[in-house]
This record gives sequence, C-alpha cells and structure tokens, in this order.
Amino acid sequence: MKRIAALLLLASLSANALAFEPFVVSDIRIDGLNRISAGTVYNYLPVNKGDRLTDEEAARAIRALYDTKFFSDVELSRQGSILVIKVVERPSIAKLSLRGNKDIKEEDLRKGLKEIGLSEGETFDRLSLDRVQQELIRQYYNRGKYNVSVDPHVTRLDRNRVAIDIEIREGKAAKIKQLNIVGNTAFTDKQIRDDFESDTTNWMSWYSKDDQYSREKLSGDLEKLQSYYMDRGYADFGVDSTQVTIAPDKRAMYIAASIKEGEIYTVSDVHLLGELILPEKTLRQLVFVKKGDTFNRAAVEATSDSIKAILANIGYAYAKVTPVPKLDKEKRTVDMTFFIEPGQRVYVRRVVFQGNTRTEDDVLRREMRQLEGTVYSQAAVDRSKIRLQRLGYFKKVDIDKQRVPGTQDEVDVTVKVEEQSAGSLMFGVGYSQYSGVILNASVSQNNFLGTGDSFSVGAEHSSYYSRITASYYNPYLTDNGIGIGYNATYSKTDYGNTDFANYENSTKAFSTYLGIPISETDGLRVGMGLSSNKINTYPGVTPQVLVDYQNAIGNKTVHSWTGTLGWNHDTRNGYWAPTRGGLLSANTEVALPGSTVQYWKFMGEANHYWPVGGGFVLYLDGQVGYGDTYGNQTYSRSFGDPVNGTAFVAGQPYDFPFWENFYSGGVRDVRGFQDNTLGPKVCIGASGTSSTPNANGTCSSGYYQYAQPIGGAFKVLGTAQVFIPLPFLKDVNTARVSAFVDVGNAFRNYQAFDASELRASAGIALQWQAPIGPLIINFAVPIRSKAEDRHYEERIQFTFGSQF
Repeated sequence: MKRIAALLLLASLSANALAFEPFVVSDIRIDGLNRISAGTVYNYLPVNKGDRLTDEEAARAIRALYDTKFFSDVELSRQGSILVIKVVERPSIAKLSLRGNKDIKEEDLRKGLKEIGLSEGETFDRLSLDRVQQELIRQYYNRGKYNVSVDPHVTRLDRNRVAIDIEIREGKAAKIKQLNIVGNTAFTDKQIRDDFESDTTNWMSWYSKDDQYSREKLSGDLEKLQSYYMDRGYADFGVDSTQVTIAPDKRAMYIAASIKEGEIYTVSDVHLLGELILPEKTLRQLVFVKKGDTFNRAAVEATSDSIKAILANIGYAYAKVTPVPKLDKEKRTVDMTFFIEPGQRVYVRRVVFQGNTRTEDDVLRREMRQLEGTVYSQAAVDRSKIRLQRLGYFKKVDIDKQRVPGTQDEVDVTVKVEEQSAGSLMFGVGYSQYSGVILNASVSQNNFLGTGDSFSVGAEHSSYYSRITASYYNPYLTDNGIGIGYNATYSKTDYGNTDFANYENSTKAFSTYLGIPISETDGLRVGMGLSSNKINTYPGVTPQVLVDYQNAIGNKTVHSWTGTLGWNHDTRNGYWAPTRGGLLSANTEVALPGSTVQYWKFMGEANHYWPVGGGFVLYLDGQVGYGDTYGNQTYSRSFGDPVNGTAFVAGQPYDFPFWENFYSGGVRDVRGFQDNTLGPKVCIGASGTSSTPNANGTCSSGYYQYAQPIGGAFKVLGTAQVFIPLPFLKDVNTARVSAFVDVGNAFRNYQAFDASELRASAGIALQWQAPIGPLIINFAVPIRSKAEDRHYEERIQFTFGSQF
C-alpha cells in the first residue's frame, strides 16, 4: 500500500509540474494566495531568482510546498522566464467544538488535538482529522468503552474557513464478568488479587468502578501480580499468557491469565561491582538484600534507589545502578550483583525560576539549598523544594535538571512554580456555633509586593467578641534568615452571652519578636510585649471565685510586660496539607517582674504525619499547656469561701490568673463538645458564693441553671487522625477528609490532673480552603463523657470565614 501511495504521489507531482525545457528563473509569481503571505511561500520554496529550474527541481519545489500543509493543490508553469506558481489554500479552522465527552476532559482532548495540528486558527487537513478520529477511538478502547463512536462533522464557511464539530458517543464501559488466574497454587485468588484495580462486579463497584475493563488497569494488575510473587522469593515467576475476550454486544469482558509460579529462591551472595566511588563498607549499609535471605525484588529495587540517591547527593546526578540476578535453578539460589555506573560528576551552572510572576526571584533563591557553581546534590534539591512549598505562596513546586548542551559535567536546575493568591481584601460574614455570626474585614498579604514579607490589618466582631489587629513580619531582616515581626491588638470581650463564666475584659497589646533559624529544621522565636487588660466582674452573675480573685489582687486593670521564648523543629513537607514529617514546638510566655501578676505559661506540641499507603495519611498530635505564678507576690486582702476551698488569704502567693486559663473542647480541640466548655466548672449560689455543680452539671440555685466553665492552669490534648483519599477530593491542598479520635481536658492545676477525667470523642472531619476562608465541618460522637457534659455536647460542628 505504501508503495502504491508513493507512486500516486509521484504521478500527482509530475502532473502538476508541467514538462518544460530547463530555464533560468528571472522572477517568481504566486497566484491564489488569500490568507498566506507571499513571503511565507518564499521561505519554504527551494527555488530563487537566478536559479536554473529543471523538472527535478520543479518536483522538489512542489513537494516542499505540499509539506507545509498550507495548500491542497500546487501547480507550476512558466511565462517566458517567469516561474508561475498557482496554489489552492487549505481552509482554516474557524471553530472546533466537542460534544458528548465525559470520560476524558475537554481540556485534555483539546491539548491532544492541538499536538496533532487540529485547533482553531490552524490550517485544516482532512488526514489530521482522520488521525484524530482513530486516536480518540483508541483512547476510549483503552478505557473499556468498545461501543464508542466518534463522528467529525465539517461545515464549510465563507472566506475559505471550516467549522469542525466532533460528536462523541462514549457508550457504556464493558464490565468484567470473569477474571481468572490459572496456575496459582502457593497463594489463593483472594491473596494475589487483593491489590488489583480490576475485579468482577461487586457491591462497591458503583463507587470504585473496578468492574470496568481498562487495558492500562489490567497491565498494571499483572505487574502487581509479578511483584507479589517476586517479593516473596519466586524469582522465576512469569505470566505465560493473557487472554481477553469481549462479548458480541461489547458489554462484557472475560479475562484469563495463565501464570507459572516457579520456585522460591534464596540469595547466595551479593556483589557490588563497577566504579563504587564511595567505600564499599558505606555502600553495603544501603544494601537491603542479605546473603541467606529469601529473594525479594522490592528489596533489590530499594537497594538500587538508595545507592543512586547517595551518589546523587555528592554530584553524580545521572548514576546508574543495575541489578543483575544470576539464578541457579538446581540449587534455587540467586547470586545478586549490583553494577554501579556513577557517570560524570556534575555541577550546577545556573538556577532558573519559572512561573513566579509576582514573587521576586530573590525570595525563591534565598530558600534554595542547591546553589549555583556547586556540586549537584539531590538532597539539597529536595530540601529546597520542601522549603518553597512551606512558604505557602505556591500551589505547586517542581524542580528539574537539564544537561547544559555541549557539556557532560554541568546542569541547569529549573524551578517551576504555580503561584496562588497570597493575599486578600475581604469583607465577609463567617459563622461558628460557638461565636455565632462573625462580621469581618481584613487586608492581608503573605507575600507583600513579591518580597516575602507579610502584613495584615483586620477587624472582627461577633456576639461576644470584637477585635482589631495589625501585624507585620519580615522573614529576612538579615541575610542569614533572622526575621522580625510586630503585632498590635485591641480586643473587647463580653462573655455574658455565652456559656463561659460571665465577665468582661478589654485588652490593648503590642509585641515584637525575632525569628532566629538554628538549622534547616529548627528555629527560635524571642519576643517582648506590653499589654493592658481591664477586667469587669459582676457579683451574683460572675462566678464568685473570679470576683474574689480580682478583689484579692486589688486591681481591675492588669498591666503586663511579657517575654516570650519559643522553639520549633519542623520537618513537614507542606504548608496546608502535609503528608509526611512533623512539628515539635515548645513556647514559654513570662509576665516579667513589674507586671500586676507575675506568671508563666508553657505550651508544648508534638505531631507527625505518616503516609501509610493507598493515599492514606496517619496523623498523631499531642499537646500540653501549663501555667503558674512565681516570685514573692502575695494577696493584700482575704476574700473567698473557705468552706469550698476557694478562699484567697492575705499573705499567700498569687494563684494563676483566671483570664490566662486554658480551656478544652471545640472545633479544633476535643471535638463533639462545645468550644471551651470542658474542664473545671462552678455554680453561682443564691448568695453569690461559688458552689459545686450537681453530678449532671446543673446548679441547685443561683443565676444560671448550668455550671459555668472557668478553665484551668493545666491542659492535655491528644489526637489520632487518618486522612482519607477520596476520588472527588483529589486536590488535598484544597480539601481533606479524615477520621479522628480526640482525648483531652483542662484541669485546675497540675496536681488536679486525673486520667479518669479525660474526655474522648470520635468522628469524621472535612477541612476546606474555601474562597471565603477556611471551612471546618466535624461530625463527632463523644465516646467518653459524663452526665455533666451532656449540656455541652455537639454532634455536628462547623465554622467558616476568618477565625480568631
């Protein structure tokens, strides 16, 4: 067929090139051009003025013009010594529409069509349209849709244009009716098919689509089958044959695979050959295949990857490690050889940034640990990627290396980023079940003018809370990464409309701090601050223990100047949705001598993320908070109820201030309980004295029916959470779903801690970075609680909008 087509083309070219005596071309005239310029034709034409034109040259000229795909017909003639070229332009594609495609996204289809040359504005070629039709049918066949039909319709328009409408009828995917593995004796069908993506119809198929046949899925399943056996010692395992049969109606598939299990092999010896570069003793530590072990292909691949990784860290970016197994079928042993080819050591010539339209190059460059002019290091590249991801400025970060043309020892490192909005101007309404309606307005920018500095100014108001804040942080005050920040806050709180202890406070505060890096993963934060807090309590309405404390210290307005010291060890691999690594932090705040009340608070947290396979991520978190007073401050007057043990006696040291207490429970704490309602509670007696609530949390007399939470100086919290991959939530940087168990509570002080008083809950949670702000929805069921908690239990909790 190819030979016939070639002869037909040759005959066509000969017909279009009229036979004439060779002549010298004095001029060239082109007839028939409409959209295409004459200059474009001249660029492709292999004939120029002054050339001698022969029949062979004329045929070559026609071929060159046909190859441009601009023309459907080309004809050469002469008028004296003038070469006349008559062309018929192919129509241009004015409109390209797709209909009926559901299984393949339109953007993916258009991208593939453009690569073939079929897109709006391009020249129309019928052969390209035929190729597109066949390619689309092939892609749908690979997805198991054998009833697919692809019908292109071409409509002629004016001015030599066409409109192309591709109508796709996908049909139904063929279902797997039988899937048989023949020849397995060592393992059951269930064992070897446990990880298969393909399966016969079952009760979960409506969700997993595992009964829909796909050639790619089957190929992957057979690879998994081979890995299953070879990871368990069957080094000579093989798939003898695979047979896929389709029913006449193209709706049912019957699959059979015949396998040869072979025998279990053990490793007789392990050799490292080639150019080792590093001492063999060092490389041996990276070998996961040991003499006498059962053969395991996964361990072989892990060994190759580990050796390549350590060589890449010292400049051998293109190292090859080839495992060569030598099987002794009589002894059923494998002699393993790893042949190492490090290649040439490479250096980084240039680091190039792409995609950062707003962010300055310097902001990215200062996070890079792979520097120009130094030996290439994969570890430094990986660390650079993590640091860029944790900035929070980018949706996606990719780092590639390319050899410098003409060299063998230089590469360019290209950092490709996809920026996301790092700032907002927001006027909105939020809501939480605890705070009610939240009105907020804010201007924030985490990457101010692309410099990496952050600032925010905001105001919030809810049913019990109002606040105005302003903050600024420069993460690179110095070149070595010392940052400086400032915070200013004014807030006013009226707890009279909540289940909290009823009192008011208004606070003015200013602080400044330094962020000091210690290592790649560790940093210190040192700060100083001033605050003034006016507290109003109301006898008979506010729990008497709080009124008595305020009277005992003799001040309604509390002044503090504080010092803060924090440390954190951060190995997380992401900003919003990490999947591995963790955070250790310890923070201490001290109200220094000269403050109305001298106290200290400690907050510690340890958490970690582990990918556990299949897209699942395990997250464990533990938190502890503790506060106390220090120094020689004593009460000047006595107040309180000595009968109930709440007296404040003149001459005794100050207790921890109640306005600094820790609370437990809520959307971000022990879920399933209202915000800040777990922990110590008191009743307001008829005479204004504090009293202990009943077992069910109610008060026998007084202003409130239920006891009021007052918090405590000691708090513990533990969380176990599993993030669940869902097909409709593929972008974990936007939304995540998890199952969780929370345990925790707040206590009056450390001495009052009692494990039997810990509360627990379990449930599921959705976290979504919505345009209006973070959205959290929890469904939680308390699994460890007491009768006194019933009033504060919440099964469904949600909050959205700006949070404080």
